[in-house]
Amino acid sequence: MKNIIFIILTLFTVTSCEKEIDLDLDDKSGTIVIEGNITDQPGPYVVRITKSVAFTASNQYPAVTGAQVIVSDNTGQTETLQYLGDGKYVTNTFTGVAGRTYTLKIQAEGQQYTAQSTMPEAVPFDDLTQDSFSFGGETTYTLLPVFTDPSVLGNRYLFNFTVNNMTKKTFEVFSDNVNNGLVNQRPLFLPNEDDEDDPTDHKVVPGDTIYVEMQSIDNNVFTYYSALLQISGDGGPGGGLTPTNPPSNINNGALGYFSAHTVQKRSIVIQ
Repeated sequence: MKNIIFIILTLFTVTSCEKEIDLDLDDKSGTIVIEGNITDQPGPYVVRITKSVAFTASNQYPAVTGAQVIVSDNTGQTETLQYLGDGKYVTNTFTGVAGRTYTLKIQAEGQQYTAQSTMPEAVPFDDLTQDSFSFGGETTYTLLPVFTDPSVLGNRYLFNFTVNNMTKKTFEVFSDNVNNGLVNQRPLFLPNEDDEDDPTDHKVVPGDTIYVEMQSIDNNVFTYYSALLQISGDGGPGGGLTPTNPPSNINNGALGYFSAHTVQKRSIVIQ
């Protein structure tokens, strides 16, 4: 089955020191799919609620309307989100702050769904450097996000990047299980070939601008994305994807995720 999670649009093979994650791959077409994000940047923040569809169906994901969506934090801040359309519910005055724990409560179609996510402290995104290597006469460019992992074990990171003004994003997740407390040495691999079926996916060449976003995420969200990277590929409108169902941090059988995370951005022009 296909879910309407607008993430991970190009995937390169990456190594991981995480243990294998058991995935439930049953067809759950018609299941609620929730995508919620709270960040340390000014809102509004969006929670999108849709329905999954079967593999044989077209990439049309029904929006869930009429839901009650409430976000709150452990300091007493709370807000009921307003429906914007296309399954999107948005905040008005809610503020995301690092270090706080956020709760999402949804009442939809007679069912209640809840999730929690704690926003880590931001780890400074100090710089972004370029490198390259050649194989078979082809040049592949890489980027190294420069940051120093804190000495306390357990930091988790999500990086996404886009090329030029394309909407397609590539995601990778890092943990500090190996390089705890050290300067990052793990690169991001940039596209090294054109996709004839997807004009938004092309080989990176000198002159291209790469926009990179660094997120500090909690462990549950890291587990979700790690599993999603194992089972995802290209597809969907505008470069959407067609994952099965990785382990969600949302209860009551919902698919998707709820993430409270920090955001930092940098860009670089390929030389």
